[in-house]
Amino acid sequence: MKMWKFIFKRILQTIPLLVIVSLISFFIIRLSPVDPLAELRLNPSISQETLQKEKARLGLDKPIIVQYGLWAKSFIQGDLGVTSAGEKVSVKLAERIPNTLILTLIVIFMTWSVGVPLGILGAIYNKSKLDRILTILSSVGMAIPSFFFAILLLIFAVKSGWFPVGGLTSYNFSDLSLFGKILDISKHLVLPVTVLFTLSLAGLQRQMRANMLDVLDSDYIKFARAKGLSENKIIFKHALRNAINPMITLLGFEFAGLLSGAALTEYVFQYPGLGRLILEAVMKSDINLVMASLMIGSIMLVAGNLLADILLIITDPRVRS
Repeated sequence: MKMWKFIFKRILQTIPLLVIVSLISFFIIRLSPVDPLAELRLNPSISQETLQKEKARLGLDKPIIVQYGLWAKSFIQGDLGVTSAGEKVSVKLAERIPNTLILTLIVIFMTWSVGVPLGILGAIYNKSKLDRILTILSSVGMAIPSFFFAILLLIFAVKSGWFPVGGLTSYNFSDLSLFGKILDISKHLVLPVTVLFTLSLAGLQRQMRANMLDVLDSDYIKFARAKGLSENKIIFKHALRNAINPMITLLGFEFAGLLSGAALTEYVFQYPGLGRLILEAVMKSDINLVMASLMIGSIMLVAGNLLADILLIITDPRVRS
C-alpha cells in the first residue's frame, strides 16, 4: 500500500514540473520574432479555413498569457494543430515516438547488460591489468563527441557499403518476410545504436566500478569476510545489491541523456526519430511541431525517471518508509 502511495505522490509531483517546462518553452518561442503561422501561409496547399482555425486555436489576437491557456487546453484535449506541411502534428508524433523508444530502449538494455558486469569486474580486479584496460577504454569512450563519432561511422558505412544509411527500413521492406523485416530494421539500427551505446557504456561502467569499490571497502563486507563467507557470496549477494541501487537512480537520467543525445545521432543518420523531428521543426520554424515535440519529450523523460523510482522502491524497501 505504501508503495502505491509513493508512486501516486511521484506522479502528482510531475504535474508542476511539466507545467513549468511548458511555460518556459511556450514563452521563449512566443517572445521570439517568428510568426507562428508564417510557414503555413507560405504553403499554397493550406486553405484559409485551416489558417483561421489555427489562429483561433492559438488565440494570436489575444494577450500572451491567454494564448498559453488556449494552447494548454488544446494540448490536453489532444488537438496539437498542423505542421507547416499541412499534416496533423499528432500523426507525425505517432510516427516518430515509437522509433525513438526502440532506439533508446535497445541502447539502455545493451548498456546495462555490458556496463554493469564490466564495472563489477573492474572493482573485483582493482588496479590489475584488466582494470587498467577497462579504465582506458571507458576514458576514450567518454572523450569522443557523439556527433564526431556518428560522422566517422557514417563515412565508414558509405565507403564500405556494409550498413544501410538513412531511415529505419529499406525501399522493399513490405515485400520481405517477417524474418527479413526484422533483419532489415536491425541493420538500420546498427550505426545509431553503436554511437549511443559506446558513449553510454563508458559512464555506466565507471560509475558501477566506483560503487562496487565503495561497497567492498565497507565495514559489513569486511565483517562478512571475517566470518568466512565465500567471495562469490559476498560480491553477488551482499555487495552487488547495495552497489546497484544508486545505478537504478541514474536510470532516469540516462534515459533523459539518451533522448537528448539521440537528436544529433538521429540527424546524422537520418533516423526517423523524435530528436531529428524537433531539430527539423526548429530549423523550419514549425512552432506547433516544436511545442508538441518538446512536451512529448518532457513527458517521456518524466516517465523514465518515474520508472527508475519504481524500480528503486522494489529493490530497496527502505525507500518506501
